[in-house]
Amino acid sequence: MITRIEVSTPDIENTYLDIDPETKHGFLIDPGAAPDQIADAIRSGGFTIEKILLTHGHFDHIGAIDAIREAFGHPPVYIHEAGLRYLSSTFFNLSGPMGRPFTVEGAIPFQDGAVFSLQSNPAFSLRAIHVPGHSEDSTLLYSESGGYAFSGDTVFQGAVGATHFPGGDDEKLASSIRDRVLTLPPDTKFYPGHGEPTVLSREIPLLRRVAGLREIP
Repeated sequence: MITRIEVSTPDIENTYLDIDPETKHGFLIDPGAAPDQIADAIRSGGFTIEKILLTHGHFDHIGAIDAIREAFGHPPVYIHEAGLRYLSSTFFNLSGPMGRPFTVEGAIPFQDGAVFSLQSNPAFSLRAIHVPGHSEDSTLLYSESGGYAFSGDTVFQGAVGATHFPGGDDEKLASSIRDRVLTLPPDTKFYPGHGEPTVLSREIPLLRRVAGLREIP
């Protein structure tokens, strides 16, 4: 059960709750801002957040972490190991250039392929797929059983992530799309960090161009 919470960072960012309907336990993905709004969604659903998972460490995906941790018993926060310097640097997480500098401490690093399972239901899980390009730490959080992925700022509806920020890289993005994103099943549903959900099959022509691949006749 996926709930999208649109928060203002000041741009609109998608924070997600990925909840096991049987136990009402789940994951909080990219709490970017508006902690009261996020907390209301958690409480109104009667949900328990076991883990906070991050697709990457830019300010608009991490801004509500500290307040949410404080309000809900300090659930652990996980980010790809390359994201630790984003959380600790106002330059890399872009909060400094935005004029509202902050950092986040205490996150637990993970590596490509890490699997996050609920203690209440180990079968309910997400797998980390490292997709550098938009940032060094960019990660898809993929549910093979559910056929969906939280794509952060790597894949949007009709677009891919910008690469002009610190740590961004056009060539790495192309490789990530070619070798990681396009290898997922075509019916995989993407829940991006901004905008509406999409399906991989709909984005294949764009993604093949970005990856430098030939168009499919």
